[in-house]
Amino acid sequence: MDINSDDLKIFVTVIDSGTLSAAAVHLGQTTSGVSRALSRLEDKLATSLLTRTTRRMELTEEGQLFLDKARAILASMEDVEESIRIRRQKPAGRLCVDAASPFMFHCVVPHVAEFRAMYPEIRLELSSNEQIADLLAQRTDIAIRIGAPVDSSLHARALSASPLHVLATPAYLARHGVPGTPEALSGHALLGFAQDERGNHWPLRHAAGNSLQTVPALAATSAETLRQLALHDQGIVCLPDFMAQADIAAGRLVKVLQPFYTGYRQQIDAVYERNTQQALRIRCFLEFLRQKL
Repeated sequence: MDINSDDLKIFVTVIDSGTLSAAAVHLGQTTSGVSRALSRLEDKLATSLLTRTTRRMELTEEGQLFLDKARAILASMEDVEESIRIRRQKPAGRLCVDAASPFMFHCVVPHVAEFRAMYPEIRLELSSNEQIADLLAQRTDIAIRIGAPVDSSLHARALSASPLHVLATPAYLARHGVPGTPEALSGHALLGFAQDERGNHWPLRHAAGNSLQTVPALAATSAETLRQLALHDQGIVCLPDFMAQADIAAGRLVKVLQPFYTGYRQQIDAVYERNTQQALRIRCFLEFLRQKL
């Protein structure tokens, strides 16, 4: 079919712009040229991508499918180009990264030595707290946010998604028994969040739905504190995989209620100011971290 990246860019731009004339302005081409390019693309695919009238354009079913694939391909190409640009440059200067303590401890700190060896002229500053950082007020370049809504005024980049596990120590389960159903958790000591009700909704299928509202017998503001409490046999906890995978592998924590897991994965995003002067440093760090995750 010989479809190239220009074909994809023109098609996506037309859809995003809403009209052929607006797309032509954005692309620096004539409206007739954009129209011919679309027709050539449809000829290559031997299908109609758009239903065009004098007033509007609508995607066909095949057009919607092609649009999704085109966006994914263009995004992958941009990532490759960005990686090559980063390798050719020598970023330098201060870079402040903020993340909740558990993510900082388990996903950032173990890789700091490698990052500093790759980019010795970047001066890292790492900030840990359990609240959502105000980037400007705290002079923060990147904030890592887990499962939280992203401010539309900020640029966001998806880094990963982590499954959640319901866990306890073998010693706790030996003393108190293994819960057979989500409803049986009411007879156990549950560990949860003191100031984040969302964290007390565990992704378990039960009679009333796919999210179980739990009431902690022992609460904390930090997921790392909850992990430590669980390791000290204080109860059952729900933790993201990135925090618990080493404990699970070592047998320190055991998964319970696995048949009732919903498959929910907690989104991990990096957010940063648009058009920041630290753009190159930010790209370096996010590309590195995404590969590690």
